[in-house]
Amino acid sequence: MKALLLSLLLVPALVLAQAPVIEISGANFRPLPLAAPAPTVQEGGDKKAAGAFDTAFTYDLTASGIFQVLDRAGFTADAKEGMTAGSINFSRWADVGAESLVKVSLAQDGGALRGELRLFNVATGHEDLKVAKDAPANEPRKLAHALADALYRHFTREASPFLSRITYVRKAGANRDVYVADWDGMGAQALTKGGTNILPTLSPSGQVAFTSYRKNRPDIYVQAPGGEAKPVVTDGQMATGVAFSPDGRRIAYALAEGESAQIYVAAVDGSGAKAITDTPYGLNTSPSWSPDGKRIAFVSNRGGSPQVYVMGADGSGVKRLTFQGNYNQTPDWSPRGDLIAFTARDERNAFDLFTVNVETGKVTRLTQDQGNNEEPSFSPNGRLIMFSTTRNGGAHLWVMTAEGNNQLPLPMEKGNWLTPDWGIAPAAK
Repeated sequence: MKALLLSLLLVPALVLAQAPVIEISGANFRPLPLAAPAPTVQEGGDKKAAGAFDTAFTYDLTASGIFQVLDRAGFTADAKEGMTAGSINFSRWADVGAESLVKVSLAQDGGALRGELRLFNVATGHEDLKVAKDAPANEPRKLAHALADALYRHFTREASPFLSRITYVRKAGANRDVYVADWDGMGAQALTKGGTNILPTLSPSGQVAFTSYRKNRPDIYVQAPGGEAKPVVTDGQMATGVAFSPDGRRIAYALAEGESAQIYVAAVDGSGAKAITDTPYGLNTSPSWSPDGKRIAFVSNRGGSPQVYVMGADGSGVKRLTFQGNYNQTPDWSPRGDLIAFTARDERNAFDLFTVNVETGKVTRLTQDQGNNEEPSFSPNGRLIMFSTTRNGGAHLWVMTAEGNNQLPLPMEKGNWLTPDWGIAPAAK
């Protein structure tokens, strides 16, 4: 709430007067009823590309958590209705419960696909937003994400997650391979081919760090899409759970040696490594940086069972955060700074997702009675959480709001998809 109020103060008063800002969090939040008819395709346009655009655009709006995207089956407006206010019968859109109407026109110009978006207030008939974006003709989904981002920014005054990237692992037989994809899991690119490659994480620059057994031992590698994997941590018996700092200059990871595992911090190339925990017979794993880079959340069994702790990035000021349950793991610190999401095993031996408020310690349950739900990862704006779930058999990637609402599967093919990481927002300059 404080962040939202601050953002409002920074927006010019004239702009705020022209369009309402959706208050995303809080007891009074209500998704905005939005009508989004299929895009109009100009003469000579590619209908197949328009279909791909429409699928991605509609999914973005539905998964955002801020819109109630109305069912097109109930629309009563003329399908040939135009793009301008004078050509629209707004009473027809009011009849189906729409408070806002978004229309998109697609045109192809040589190798480019151009999309024009217009947003209307149904009650007043006023055009609140007009924006145009271009993308390569063979990348209609990219155009969809760009226009959905423009719409999201209009209503929230903050960046959407639609232009971001994710990384995850695909399990196929004995192999576990690392992939990088668009935020919705589409447009995937394999970084590894065969073997055991696990726990990937994205840097602000797009590099991916992960643990690989390619030399018959678990070491940490860093790889850019299209590049070669470079080993950066090859010490100890097991190096795993790597996380990039918000500025991308440092990594934190767990290094097992003998009967213990300690958290280390090093430069992104692995140099200058320093242990920041020291529990001779304890396990310290799964580091996650705070958005300002000054603290690290991690899991430790120093109190007898795995629990979530926080400490300074130099290992100082260790504080236990979770006290409920006897098996809490995989913390992920929200880019907004207020919450840490984590996986916990409940009384039925099922895994579910929770958040804990960093300042108050309040724990909120996000999933329940729907298979195992694990490995939460916040979107770069902290509004959504991606996770792996077995609720429909196998393991699939789903997304929900940070409050646990609007849970949806990513539009990916069937398979076993594990340990998603949504990366982190680049540090402010």
